[in-house]
Amino acid sequence: MNRNEVTELIITQKLAKGLKWEDLAQAVGQSKEWTTAGCLGQMTFSAEEAAAIGKLLELPAEAVVQLQVVPYKGSLPSAVPTDPLIYRFYELIQVYGTTIKSLIHEEFGDGIMSAIDFSMDIQRVEDPKGDRVNIVLNGKFLPYKRY
Repeated sequence: MNRNEVTELIITQKLAKGLKWEDLAQAVGQSKEWTTAGCLGQMTFSAEEAAAIGKLLELPAEAVVQLQVVPYKGSLPSAVPTDPLIYRFYELIQVYGTTIKSLIHEEFGDGIMSAIDFSMDIQRVEDPKGDRVNIVLNGKFLPYKRY
């Protein structure tokens, strides 16, 4: 069983059991965002976390082992995403990427925002004109080293 097959099995079992990502996150003891990334093959679970997912979803032992293997990160099948929701993030970066970069450099200096020392929070914000998606990305600033 490879990692892609484990991801497909997780999604199938999650749907069959009527679970939400938050349910899996509670079992693991991590955020819904990090846990979802792990279940979709982008993070590495500890043995205890993998066992919790395996128990909740009734996964075979070989799937639980695969959840503990460091994944090949990056899950998009193409350079320009075709999924409409994911494409909107690509579009957002195309339009606002230079603005985000400029404002970060002005505030922090020459460096990057870490995607390793990082957290994310996704919430629904009710609005009478149509509910809104609130996404907070929180990454450590890493200045470029001078040598």
